[in-house]
Amino acid sequence: MFRSRFSPIFAIFLCVLCVSPQTPAQNAVRTPSDVVREFYKAMREKRFREAFALTIYKSAVEGLSADEMEDLRPGFEEKAAQIPAAVEIVNEQISGNIAIVFVRIPVTDSTPQVTSEPVNLLNSGGTWIIGTEPDLAEVKKAGRRYFLDALITEHEGDVEDLLKRLVVLEGIYSQQHGGSYGELSALISGGMLSPDAVDPKLSGYNFRITLGKDGKSYVAGAEPLRHGRTGKLSFWMDQSGVIKSADTGGKQLKP
Repeated sequence: MFRSRFSPIFAIFLCVLCVSPQTPAQNAVRTPSDVVREFYKAMREKRFREAFALTIYKSAVEGLSADEMEDLRPGFEEKAAQIPAAVEIVNEQISGNIAIVFVRIPVTDSTPQVTSEPVNLLNSGGTWIIGTEPDLAEVKKAGRRYFLDALITEHEGDVEDLLKRLVVLEGIYSQQHGGSYGELSALISGGMLSPDAVDPKLSGYNFRITLGKDGKSYVAGAEPLRHGRTGKLSFWMDQSGVIKSADTGGKQLKP
């Protein structure tokens, strides 16, 4: 999940150091390494607001409502789950208002060799935060819509990708069932489609396949679970594979 804007955001989520929380007095003199430790600890404990408050993405989460945070939570949790249990900070380099903290990722099945990952930080108002100046400017411009718009873009891209897959899956299903197409439940029960792919809580969209009376044609559609929050565009596609989309306020698109 979370491509486009979210992909570079989570490039720094490849390692973690678990340490005790800092006290307010310590917070005032946090070193770059301290910030990295506390960020990863907060992420692993799923304290996402606190974690992002230590980064350039503070303004992207501090104004979010509880419901909006819940919309974003599945993506945050997916990335947090990718953080290894422990790493080692091996070096810290500071040059003016810029710092790099190097962390060593332990050997795992997916990383057979010990690797070192740099985490970039900048000093903003006397406080070290994770991120870079160009990215900070982009986040400040978008404000609280940063993650929300990225989520919408991600969901809409995933819907279009899924509809393209459905053309292939329905073609296979039709060959196996005398030219008749299958509903979503048939594709899922046949092991051709994962239930998670069309789960509204994960995809942010309600999917449907409507068969023709003879079963030899179909129309697929998808509408946002919560218009303006999990998606804006509604989608329509028939068995020819032509996909159409438009913002209909969350209603079904009927070309």
